Amino acid sequence: MKIAYYVSFILLCYSGIVLGQAPYVLSGTIRDVSTGETLIGAVVAMEGEQQSVSTNNYGFYSLQLPQGKVAVVISYVGYESFRMELDMQASVRRNFELKPVDNQLEEIVVSGRRADDHVRNPQMSSLNFGMEEIRHIPVVFGEKDLLKTIQLMPGVQSGGEGSANFYVRGGGGDQNLILLDEATVYNASHLMGFFSTFNSDAIKDVQLFKGGIPAQYGGRISSVLDITMKDGNQKKFGAEGGVGLIASRLKLDGPIVKDRGSFMLSARRTYADMFLKLSKNEDAKKSKLYFYDLNAKLNYKLDEKNTLFLSGYFGKDDLGYSDMFSFDWGNATATVRWNHFFSERLFSNTSLIYSDFTYHVDVSSNDSDFKIASKIQNWNLKQDFSYYIHPESTLRFGLHALRQNIKPASVEAGEDASVHSMDIDSRQGMELAAYISHEWKVMDRLSLMYGLRLTDFMVMGPGTFYTFDEDGEVTHEQYYGNRIAKNYLNLEPRLSASYMLDENSSLKASYNRIVQHLHQLTNTTSSLPTDQYVISSLNINPQLVDQVAFGYFRNFKDNRYEFSVESYYKYLNNQIDFKNGADLQANKYFESDLLYGEGRSYGIEIYLRKNSGRFNGWLSYSLSRSERRFDAINQGDWFHARQDRRHDISLVGMYELSPKWTLGATFVFQTGHAVTFPSGKYEMDGKTMFYYTERNGYRMPNYHRLDLSATYEPKPKNKRWQSSWSFGVYNAYNRKNAYIIDFRDSETVPNKTEAYKIALFGAIPSVTWNFKF
Repeated sequence: MKIAYYVSFILLCYSGIVLGQAPYVLSGTIRDVSTGETLIGAVVAMEGEQQSVSTNNYGFYSLQLPQGKVAVVISYVGYESFRMELDMQASVRRNFELKPVDNQLEEIVVSGRRADDHVRNPQMSSLNFGMEEIRHIPVVFGEKDLLKTIQLMPGVQSGGEGSANFYVRGGGGDQNLILLDEATVYNASHLMGFFSTFNSDAIKDVQLFKGGIPAQYGGRISSVLDITMKDGNQKKFGAEGGVGLIASRLKLDGPIVKDRGSFMLSARRTYADMFLKLSKNEDAKKSKLYFYDLNAKLNYKLDEKNTLFLSGYFGKDDLGYSDMFSFDWGNATATVRWNHFFSERLFSNTSLIYSDFTYHVDVSSNDSDFKIASKIQNWNLKQDFSYYIHPESTLRFGLHALRQNIKPASVEAGEDASVHSMDIDSRQGMELAAYISHEWKVMDRLSLMYGLRLTDFMVMGPGTFYTFDEDGEVTHEQYYGNRIAKNYLNLEPRLSASYMLDENSSLKASYNRIVQHLHQLTNTTSSLPTDQYVISSLNINPQLVDQVAFGYFRNFKDNRYEFSVESYYKYLNNQIDFKNGADLQANKYFESDLLYGEGRSYGIEIYLRKNSGRFNGWLSYSLSRSERRFDAINQGDWFHARQDRRHDISLVGMYELSPKWTLGATFVFQTGHAVTFPSGKYEMDGKTMFYYTERNGYRMPNYHRLDLSATYEPKPKNKRWQSSWSFGVYNAYNRKNAYIIDFRDSETVPNKTEAYKIALFGAIPSVTWNFKF
């Protein structure tokens, strides 16, 4: 605690010295001149000086300037820089609008941040990219996909062929915090993982944190994917969308009151189910196979100091065969935000957030008639402040309160059903958190970002809680009403540092500790809608991670090229696995089937990126290992985690062949993920039975594929109407990558067991027509 007091004292003294200088403050908001959209990460700098600031997630900036005449330059990648001379005799609030550059290839936006941010920012293990590059990256079925794009980044692995699920630095899929306008998205995939829930037309900014996670984020131990939706055009009404082979989409936006408020509405739907109506089979005609999603956002500026935002996401998948089987799941989120400027230096954001994920299974046949339903829901109240002490010193602090409710899978069965009805108690939890974070440029070469987060998680009633012996038998049960059953209190320190070696290169280091109270129970590498979520309880302790990382960062040729190499080590505590034969669905004693252990992940990530020119793209390579250890598994020895992959390579290129044609290509190679195969077999009642020994002791075959795309954008006949065609081939050389490997008795050789492979995709062509007016 003495260290905390000492740091606080130094910070207060530093703040007092700065405030004692009493400079004037230039503050305001930076927007796009053509749409009124706020620009995140735009740079406001005093000409001829190192003094500069970047806009926050709401486009706000605050820059201290000396008295007298000064020149200020505002810049943002892909926009024309703006210069203005000011006579500073008092603090002033000034909003600026930047004009996008003409459609020249050299100015295509690949990253929305300042050109040298890669080197200078103390934040490491983070990635930013714009929606422009997603347009030219080929993906399965031709649907541009945010989650498929981040899987091409170093340290991020896909959950499998075509899957939107992803793993970061050896962590599990449930250890990623996915935020859409601050609201948590629990299952971010459609059609069992082949599409993500994020419609790229509605997205403005994306930031992924793999390590050194800032103190304002908490609740997940592997990564944070922070996605910001577009606000909508404040200048004029517009529409854009696309028609593809499997899905179509449409976005509408425009002003509510010009230059004061706007709306954005984006929708997408697949229509594979419509082709089923053409079938001659009556059961097929009554079948369902589709998903839809809807993004909506409103914003309105009450006055110069207050702006309100309302945003939401609604998505649903519906699968079914005739009247015999149906399965649907979906997410719903809503965010109400209030931005307030207390002064030129103090910015406030208050958010009330709702998140919901549900699924339903309905089976109706001769011997089975039952329904299964599950739900996870939370309310989150956040109060965040940013205090701009000085251009080289920013303080962030806030309070968060999260109320979480989980309704586990319960069964409602008919009278003649082969299964029995079972209702399982809901579980409630309350999480209170306070944080403080300081970003400080200590000297010309050294920058720090350090902070502390304090989390108190309360396991709440009502509900009956059980304790078990080593054999899984109930030893005690107790009912708790509307009161606290148990508390988990944790401190989470965060630290990132950057040291400039010269103007183009730097060394960075980071450390973070994070606690997670939500657990996903799954035994596959792909996140399924029916995977069960649980929160920390009397038996389940919160997951805890400590991660350290070191890296070298360098830019080349006037920031056109970025290079980085990072190494990391991650220790994971209180990891969950299952006993053999565990029954996790519709089982109120499921905690007796859980095992608790530890994990570790470590590796090296290399990243080379070209940001502009006729050709741009990146190369990423990850060399890593991810392991787990449980006393009751593999004789207590370390074994590979399911998501362990030794090598992961992605090569992405985009080339403007002509003013009308842009080509794209992606090549990926991955070591096969760890898997448990049978070690032997025996015969029982005339059937071959397998037995298993080493957990995850085998590997799936190596995975690789090449995807190609071509985008045709004819010169518009008028300024109001634009259209383009996107052509693509997923898995261009028709590689039959293994999706499942199973075992069976040979039909030709007696007593021989053979392995067989199921490949999900061959080569898949796609075409999409896009329009905008």
